[in-house]
Amino acid sequence: MGGKIKSWKKRWFVFDRMKRTVSYYVDKHETKLKGVIYFQAIEEVYYDHLRSAAKSPNPALTFCVKTHDRLYYMVAPSAEAMRIWMDVIVTGAEGYTQFMN
Repeated sequence: MGGKIKSWKKRWFVFDRMKRTVSYYVDKHETKLKGVIYFQAIEEVYYDHLRSAAKSPNPALTFCVKTHDRLYYMVAPSAEAMRIWMDVIVTGAEGYTQFMN
């Protein structure tokens, strides 16, 4: 779901362990960067069990990525994809903390 205008748009997400980011683009050609989520900014990743995402195209496949300054609502194409993305984002964000010492 968009940040300023609360409407649902498809985005292409790229997880980069080396840069410690999840970047998102308009499409899979990765030509127009729309935003970046830094691992160190991620506070929580969770399933939207309260159905708080307004007008989600698929509430059962909606999950949230909470950062210091924004709550991202995302919808996966399948339950398996949702589980994988949530695991990968959580693992990446937790993995970041091991470098902070």
